[in-house]
Amino acid sequence: MTAYEKPNVAISEIEEVLRNHFGPGAAEITPLTGGNLSSVFSFVHQGKGYVVKFSDLEGAYRTESYVSDLLSGQGIAFPKSLALGKSGQLAYIIMERIEGRNLADCTAEEQARQVPELIGILTQLAAVDVRATKGYGWIGPDGNGAYASWKDFVVAVNAEDQTGTFWENWHDLYRTSCLERDVFEEIYNRLLAYVPYNEPHRGFIHGDFHQWNLLSDGTRITGIIDGNCQYGDSLVDLAILDRHMPRNGIIQAYQDFQAKAGITIPHFKERLIGAYYFKGLDGLRFYAKMGWRDAYQGTRHFLLNLEA
Repeated sequence: MTAYEKPNVAISEIEEVLRNHFGPGAAEITPLTGGNLSSVFSFVHQGKGYVVKFSDLEGAYRTESYVSDLLSGQGIAFPKSLALGKSGQLAYIIMERIEGRNLADCTAEEQARQVPELIGILTQLAAVDVRATKGYGWIGPDGNGAYASWKDFVVAVNAEDQTGTFWENWHDLYRTSCLERDVFEEIYNRLLAYVPYNEPHRGFIHGDFHQWNLLSDGTRITGIIDGNCQYGDSLVDLAILDRHMPRNGIIQAYQDFQAKAGITIPHFKERLIGAYYFKGLDGLRFYAKMGWRDAYQGTRHFLLNLEA
């Protein structure tokens, strides 16, 4: 099983897509780093900045367009979706560009200073009104979750048969990568034990809330991008941010913020552990597939020692 390769997109193909939507005049077409599943380019048209993303994965971006409308409609700085389409075998989406650079490119001091704002954004995301939709797990193009319960989602994403998805034949990783079956199964069983704590809580989850998907001007967060969006316990996003910024006191800052705002969080510790297991398990599989051995070992150590 080889690491996933993002699609190669010829500059002429990009120019044609942009010409179809904007007419002539798109300039400064520049590849952007980041994004493991999309080929991403920025460009300028009539003085405004935009982004176009290409993917060969089935149904790519229809959900992102829905999420864009949902979040930007509720005052969250997420790029507005302008166009969806297909070019040959590739799906694409054109979005407004939010100014700023990846938070990951800021200094450690700059990142630390923006933690209170990150906590505020997490709180905003957790409060997104999702009552018009139903279901758990992956958000579909119609805005509903793909599963009837959180447990159904957890079981499905870790099942062996993932035909037609990014994880097709993932059990091969036990033979071809550093993924260890006994470790995976141990953490999966622990995850199932915590599902009852997470299951009653249905909110919006960004699913990739970390420095590479957060934009900053160095002093403030200018917006959130991308996402692996789903419905479930919004503490999943807190767990993701804490694992990516482990020296920034994220959990304590979050609890302090909620206490000050008068927000009570039932079963906080258990829900957070369930969230760590949920994201960590997927992380193990992803790091193994990508060949990122150090990230795999670090996540493995963290998860196995979580209840120690």
